Amino acid sequence: MNLLLDTNRYCDFCRGRAEVVDSLQRADRVCLPFVCLAELRAGFHCGAHGRSNERVLTQFLNRPRASVLYADEQTTHHYARLFHQLRAQGNPIPTNDIWIAALAIQHDMYLLTRDRHFDALPQIPRV
Repeated sequence: MNLLLDTNRYCDFCRGRAEVVDSLQRADRVCLPFVCLAELRAGFHCGAHGRSNERVLTQFLNRPRASVLYADEQTTHHYARLFHQLRAQGNPIPTNDIWIAALAIQHDMYLLTRDRHFDALPQIPRV
């Protein structure tokens, strides 16, 4: 199984949450969306442990099955369709989460998140 890791679940992993650690250990591939990488680094800059958090993140991303997933032109088409769907449903979600959803669809990945607003997108499989 290929997993797309949301920011909150990366933080859960760093805290040693057993269900997240187990999911990541069973995954064939673990990707961190570029927007989550940006959210994490923004938090590092605002916090007291930025350097140590950055070291942990670098170690995580250096694992053989881990990588950062970036948007490309195809991603923008998925984003636009999801944006339209959410607007038609009357269920807006944060912009960064639409990017995450678009990447999940584009790359046929399971999303690992705690955010309930992804319920508005039933086409995205979640762990």
